[in-house]
Amino acid sequence: MNELLFFVQVLTVFVFGMIALRAGKSALIAWISLQAVLANLFVLKQMTFFGFHITCSDVFAIGSILGLNLLREYFGKQAAVKGLWACFFSMIFFVAMAQLHLLYRPSPFDTAQGAYQTLLSPTPRLLLASLAVFFIVQQIDLRLFSYLKEKLTELPMAGRNAVSLTLSQFLDTVLFSYLGLYGLVSSLWDIIAISFLVKLLIISGSTPLIALSKRIVRPREELI
Repeated sequence: MNELLFFVQVLTVFVFGMIALRAGKSALIAWISLQAVLANLFVLKQMTFFGFHITCSDVFAIGSILGLNLLREYFGKQAAVKGLWACFFSMIFFVAMAQLHLLYRPSPFDTAQGAYQTLLSPTPRLLLASLAVFFIVQQIDLRLFSYLKEKLTELPMAGRNAVSLTLSQFLDTVLFSYLGLYGLVSSLWDIIAISFLVKLLIISGSTPLIALSKRIVRPREELI
């Protein structure tokens, strides 16, 4: 069941990404920022995937970087930089509101405080790890994607996206696992190895779909 849900999730994220891209730059930036928040919120849940234990947020990590690459491809480098800062702002706002939420004293009739405490207490550590890794990985990905676009002009967007995502996500997986998940998960090596394999699976599955994005979206002039 987890495996089926995983592929449904990948398809759903991609469909909403294409809808956001068709809607325009602002919608795409909002989609990227929301995924950055969801990735930090859902990373604590572990699931069994083909017999291995992994987190449930890998799809969102790929989706946010894919969104930045789409911004770079369709709207230029400045739009991608704006999307990057929007992610930073969204994550910082989320952790600030999460910590304020926990400070409220629950009423005697409240039944949700324990669940919120479990979900949101690790948020500052995850945010700091995520911000540091996100900044490093996104800078590498944007530069690599731009380099491939300039030097390999015959390589289609889907190919550039696959190469840059593969390299950046390997770095992302190793760094975030150690900085954010050490001591919080049962097997860190399982998380690193299987998460990266899962990300490769997501990248492989999304590559042919990305190739169709040119036909899905309207011309750039209309989007702007």
